[in-house]
Amino acid sequence: MTRSLFRRAGVALALGLLLGCGSDQSGLQPPQVTVATPVRREVATFADFTGTTRAIEYAEIRARVSGVLQEMRFEPGTIVDEGAILFVIERDQYRAAFEEAVGNLRAAQAESLRTAADLRRVEQAIQTDAVSQSDLDRAIAARDQANASVVSARARRDNARLNYDYTLVRSPVRGLAGRNRVDLGNLVGAGEPTVLTTVNRIDSIYVYFDAAETLVLNLRAERREEESEASAEGTGRAAISLANETGFPHAGVIDFIDNTVDPATGTIEVRAVFANPDVVILPGLFVRVRVFGQPDPDALLVDERAVGTDLGGKYVLVLDEENVVEQQYVTLGAVQDDGMVVIESGLDGTERYIVNGMLRARPGFPVTPQPSDSAVVEPEERS
Repeated sequence: MTRSLFRRAGVALALGLLLGCGSDQSGLQPPQVTVATPVRREVATFADFTGTTRAIEYAEIRARVSGVLQEMRFEPGTIVDEGAILFVIERDQYRAAFEEAVGNLRAAQAESLRTAADLRRVEQAIQTDAVSQSDLDRAIAARDQANASVVSARARRDNARLNYDYTLVRSPVRGLAGRNRVDLGNLVGAGEPTVLTTVNRIDSIYVYFDAAETLVLNLRAERREEESEASAEGTGRAAISLANETGFPHAGVIDFIDNTVDPATGTIEVRAVFANPDVVILPGLFVRVRVFGQPDPDALLVDERAVGTDLGGKYVLVLDEENVVEQQYVTLGAVQDDGMVVIESGLDGTERYIVNGMLRARPGFPVTPQPSDSAVVEPEERS
């Protein structure tokens, strides 16, 4: 009732001013505004976040043996294959150690053969009481000791072979190589495994972001629903945009949701994976992430220019049957790419709302409406 009285008082005041000032006072006519009506259509539902990129696989290439760095067999900033030789550490001492270990193994094997032959002879001699039982025991012990020496020598040979192989530093993954951290001629691997370079696998790339628990619950509910319907359309779709891009040109899917919600923030870590065949996206970038849900087939939308803000929240100025302005508070949804914004509550779709001329319109006062297709956007009137 208060709003109705206020509106009638405003109309009466405006008419009184017009009649009192004469018909030639055109400056006191109700201000002109452009109006439109809300539209209904199917829209994609989505939520936007800020995320960071990480490599699918990341490897620190370290020196596992000590020595002088002699060769570098790759170009920094290029793609290297899995198993490719990146560096060579001086090999002579490790080759010599390996050959020595091979020789020691052969000597141990020869000693094992000799002690086995001695044992056979002692076993034959004891049958004729030519040797004592203690002689047999000593022969058995010598044979066992020789066999143990073979096992130890074989282990030392295998270890020497590993160290010799480690002088060729290989990439464990296929990916983009970083710069060399150590120049040729420097001693590496002394005391600790020296980092020589890094390799990132980025033919695909991960994006991590923190999402509200409501989004995660909705994603899980949609996934359960689609699994029951044998359909994967819409669930888990995501897209990202780099700092120098408009829109969201890179499409991907959500492949991981963490197992714990942070009770302090009410968020949970989510990961999406994106194809990156041209290596445009590098690890460590901040990106905008858009997560898509199921489409809304009957969404109500208004022009984003028509939305204002005050202490009460977001509002839209609408006109009644007598072209008197009313202020309607609304709850907004996602802004669409064409400049329309979803209205979740506050309008029923039958209203006429002001698109342009909001600064000239006052709640409770009449205006002169014009169709929105004749509107000229006034930047200073955008809220």
